Amino acid sequence: MLTARQGPIALLTLCLALMAPAAAAHAAGRSPVPAPDRLSPRTPVVFVHGYNAGPGVWGSLRADLRADGYTDAELFSFGYDTHQSVNEVLAGRLAAYVEQVRRDTGAAKVDVVAHSFGSLVSRWYVRFGGGASAVDHWVSLAGPNRGTSTAWACALWDQACRDMTPGSYVVRNLGSGDPTPGAVKYATFWSACDEVINPDDSVPLTGAANTPVGCLAHNDLLGDDGTSAGVRAFLAS
Repeated sequence: MLTARQGPIALLTLCLALMAPAAAAHAAGRSPVPAPDRLSPRTPVVFVHGYNAGPGVWGSLRADLRADGYTDAELFSFGYDTHQSVNEVLAGRLAAYVEQVRRDTGAAKVDVVAHSFGSLVSRWYVRFGGGASAVDHWVSLAGPNRGTSTAWACALWDQACRDMTPGSYVVRNLGSGDPTPGAVKYATFWSACDEVINPDDSVPLTGAANTPVGCLAHNDLLGDDGTSAGVRAFLAS
């Protein structure tokens, strides 16, 4: 429980850390699925951004994947209102987006790469929304997979923050039983210096390939070369 002195500090930390990428991502709502001119030979990648951010945060990783041979017709960014409920609203919208990607590309499955709060949205979709049969690889960058105490700073007025708190309905249900079910390949990447995820080891999951990335700030995982290389190697596995 945050003290009266700690509360404003935690709130400022959360807002500064999470709003930084939003300045580079002005697009609101879901990104449209572009119509490809051919069927994709690779498994399409669907990016799911974090709290107070937007599809623009994926510029660096998208560029690295294009350098590896992916085309824009194989890379998709799901945009959404990050202040809504994981289980009641957002996971269902992600499910519809993934189905549209599969229809438009002809792909049987997609790979999902999520940052921060997007990890909870995409995990709920995989576990409870039918995504286990539609997702091949699932990647979490700095995800509050077992909750983060920092989210208490905005939980009073924001549903997404409540969903990220330790012991929330979303965190509790995702953690019950097998946290990495089905044939999906799971991976997490986490930092020992993450100012948003508290504790830091809330990110790794039993049954996933869990990779520490050293001392990086929460949003720095999005542009870190080593993290990018790890994600791309995992998607190729």
